[in-house]
Amino acid sequence: MRIPNQNQPRQDGAERIAAKRRVVGAKRTAGAGPEVSNILASIGEVAYAWNIASDNLSWTGNLQDVLGIEPQAVASGRAFAALLAGDNAETRFDAVLRSGKTDGGDGVSYDIQYALTTPAGDTLWLEDVGRWFASADGRPSSAHGMVRVVTERHEQERELVYLSKFDKLTGEANREHFTEVLGTAIEEAIRFRTSCSLLLLAIDHLDRLNEAYGFEVADEVIASVAARLRGKLRGGDIIGRFSGNKLAILLRNCSLDEILVAAERLSASVRDDILTTSAGAVAVTVAIGGIVAPRHARDALAAVTRVREALAGARAKRPGSILIHRPSVEREAMRAENVRATDEIVTALNERRIELAFEPIVDSGSRQAVMYESLMRVIRADGTPIAASEIIPVAERLGLVRLLDHRVVELAIAELKAAPELRLSLNVSPASTQDPGWWANLGLHLRADPNAAQRLTIEITEMAEIRDIDDTRGFVSRIKDFGCRIAIDDFGAGFTSFRNLRKLGVDIIKIDGAFVQNLTRSEDDRIFVRTLVQLGRDLGLETVAEWVQCEQSAVMLRDWGCDYLQGALTGLASLDRPWRTVPHAETHSGVA
Repeated sequence: MRIPNQNQPRQDGAERIAAKRRVVGAKRTAGAGPEVSNILASIGEVAYAWNIASDNLSWTGNLQDVLGIEPQAVASGRAFAALLAGDNAETRFDAVLRSGKTDGGDGVSYDIQYALTTPAGDTLWLEDVGRWFASADGRPSSAHGMVRVVTERHEQERELVYLSKFDKLTGEANREHFTEVLGTAIEEAIRFRTSCSLLLLAIDHLDRLNEAYGFEVADEVIASVAARLRGKLRGGDIIGRFSGNKLAILLRNCSLDEILVAAERLSASVRDDILTTSAGAVAVTVAIGGIVAPRHARDALAAVTRVREALAGARAKRPGSILIHRPSVEREAMRAENVRATDEIVTALNERRIELAFEPIVDSGSRQAVMYESLMRVIRADGTPIAASEIIPVAERLGLVRLLDHRVVELAIAELKAAPELRLSLNVSPASTQDPGWWANLGLHLRADPNAAQRLTIEITEMAEIRDIDDTRGFVSRIKDFGCRIAIDDFGAGFTSFRNLRKLGVDIIKIDGAFVQNLTRSEDDRIFVRTLVQLGRDLGLETVAEWVQCEQSAVMLRDWGCDYLQGALTGLASLDRPWRTVPHAETHSGVA
């Protein structure tokens, strides 16, 4: 390749050195000839030299191989520029002649990408890496560099950019991008004193479609619903894939009076015509929650939170329902209470203000304590305790109950280690039974002290955990593998049949106190409790009667064969540790 002559160098020493470098570099490129072309062709690159003054553009001999262009077709900078796309962000001309940089003697580097259309009509994306050099007056006089085709990489990058904002299945905005647009729309509505509305739609019973036809058909339904909704929107409105089966719609300039009408129109567009899928015709409905901003939400986070609540309310009614958010004093009060309770629970955990209260479980004959139920207490900063019945429902609703269960396990096992004869039981929430972290925590403590495991009973609530017998059997087996015993709490109030009770392999049933507390006044309760006691005896299970409040009830339970009593008559839960002062009963063949 012949490199055009450089302009006359400047006379000072630095310029003479720089000029010499340019000439040497040009000679190296020119002398390399075909070998350089072959090497560059093998790696998909082509070199060029551009004399800006004459606009002569020279290429290595592999131009045709790399770009599919004859050298004479791009022998000048102007001819090359004619092939470039008009919407390129930057071209070689821009990088060299409009760079605004100064050549200090070694030239100025550039690295750009742009699109080129070949004479055959193919669009190529090129990466152009080079260096330009200035003449004595400081203006660019020449440039040389390398060009490679990066079309595939550019397409991949463009797809990544696209997917950063849009959902691949529906082609609509993804959740993150939609939320950004929503936030901007609310800010504009506040600034210009207008309204916008947010709708959140959930496709009803999509899980059934998954089961009946497979995920591919369910995806077709999601895409078809999105397309149908898009066809009903105005120009400024946008739709986004919020998650799974949920789609979000931003309606600009939509007031409280208009949102219900819009929601009903969109609901009808999905409901009134069947969708065609690869598995056949499918009829679907959508539940819709809505909110108007900034009237009922002054930022995107508040809008999303409240529209999700509205959608949950709509779905709780029936498929295809619509619910528009309205302010609620009770709901806002509950939200404020949730914030307060969260702070109180987390602070109590951090400050080690979670303690255990202990309620005795006594032998129905001797009335001596054979074990104690461990009941969590949160201690306020002022030292007063909060009962578990006040904390657990809130903690379960807020997703904090597993943290509390972790701490209760640690405290209970610490008590067992400190008192080698002590026997304890503790309750576990449904969330913790499915929590790998809870299992790991329990196993860590019990493997370190197997003797403690033999003195620990885990209580599961019949109402909460025993809907799925197979899952519950797995839970019971894992607990017993540690060496612990299992009790069913609140027995008689839930779903456990005689057959399932045998399958579970539990050790103890604790009869729900709601049936025990009225034994002296209710013949129905007496019949029911006596039947449960006999059932336990027939199955070889130990029985505990909860909420025993009077001596007459205790005598009846003992005579029926109930093994243990628990309640006000025998002692309520206390933060004290009575086993430190009161001797235990002799080891019992059952609970012990």
